[in-house]
Amino acid sequence: MKPLFFALLAMLCWGIGPIFSKLGLIKVEPFTALTIRTVAVAGVMILAGLFSGKLSNVAQVNWRAASFIIAEGILAALLGQLAYYYAIKGGEVSLVSPLAAAFPLITVLLAFLFLGESLSVPKVIGALLIVTGVIVIQR
Repeated sequence: MKPLFFALLAMLCWGIGPIFSKLGLIKVEPFTALTIRTVAVAGVMILAGLFSGKLSNVAQVNWRAASFIIAEGILAALLGQLAYYYAIKGGEVSLVSPLAAAFPLITVLLAFLFLGESLSVPKVIGALLIVTGVIVIQR
């Protein structure tokens, strides 16, 4: 039940977030906006980590795990988010957001190829539904 709750919370936050992005990007260049966002998020995370005591185990994270997390941050939080901001600034958020949200297609394929995860019929059907949804919403 806990994973479902957090998945629904993520969906809600990711559904509301682009509205704030579009409004914030009206008179702000995407690189500047992402810098402001990143500094604010880093500040909140550091404060939350200090007050909760969850930063105490950072020194115990091995370099391999840290390297993967850093790579994910550069790809998703930096390059992906910057590309998303440029797309939202120049396009309609109601069209850009669903297209960008089709990223599970890439994840399912790469998880199959590199992590050895199964490619079941429900996953293939889900992927096809995502593609169909993106096509329908773009028309």
